[in-house]
Amino acid sequence: MVAAGLTMWAGLTLVLSQVRWFARRPLVERLRPYAAAGSRRGSGSGILSLESFHQALAPLARALGQRLARFAGVNEDLAVRLARVHSPVDVTDFRIRQLGASLAGFGAAALATAVVGPPVGVGMVLLAAGPALAFLVQEQRLAVASQRWQRRLFLELPVVAEQLALLLSAGYSLTSALHRLSQRSTGACGADLHRLCARLRQGVAEVDALREWAVLARVPALDRLVPVLALNRETSDLGRLMAEEARAARREVHRELIESAERRSQQVWIPVTVATLVPGVIFMGVPFVEALRRFGG
Repeated sequence: MVAAGLTMWAGLTLVLSQVRWFARRPLVERLRPYAAAGSRRGSGSGILSLESFHQALAPLARALGQRLARFAGVNEDLAVRLARVHSPVDVTDFRIRQLGASLAGFGAAALATAVVGPPVGVGMVLLAAGPALAFLVQEQRLAVASQRWQRRLFLELPVVAEQLALLLSAGYSLTSALHRLSQRSTGACGADLHRLCARLRQGVAEVDALREWAVLARVPALDRLVPVLALNRETSDLGRLMAEEARAARREVHRELIESAERRSQQVWIPVTVATLVPGVIFMGVPFVEALRRFGG
């Protein structure tokens, strides 16, 4: 009861610290958004507040989440996956959400164990499976979103490469062509090109920004496209090279589409084969069993 009371007191304090009528912010904090940029440093939040709790829990959540992800077989960096899908959530917030989901899963598993009353071994398995399942659900959602983004980028890349080849052949520079495509394109390539142009405006070289895009996306077609674009300073027929690369990317998409169609046509025969073999085996097994019964008798 004492532990429960202390926990409720801490939680109630954290909640009420965010309520305006209960914890009025000081005058310095209310005037801070209107002050100069140099004087905005520091936070006036108290010790018992959600911000301080977030700052104290962030290192533990990141370290624990990274180790659990590696133990589950996820080797790709979380920051790369979040940046790939243009997620507004950073690594710390994602890990804290995972930790909260794991705690909720542990609470649900403990409640189910207390209600059902299974054996000790089964109860321990349920207590371990609850938080692990909640943690892996978050990882699976991000993995599925990352794979979908890569798939969309793979399908949109031939069209974007063709448009880029047309612009380069028309006399546009590489930077202006990328900027024009970022303004007129939508979808996965449009979002990535918008971020790429933002990197160019920050002073990053064209080749370096393109390589960052390829490393972040991890799409084989884009890995082959970036070295061609890197020849911008060395060749005068970059439009023709881009057109050839666009045709190669389109052939790859077409080949994958044919493979998918052939695979589905083969899967159609699986229920037909099962529906044919089962009655055949039955019809063959009846006279066989009857013959064994006669000769054995």
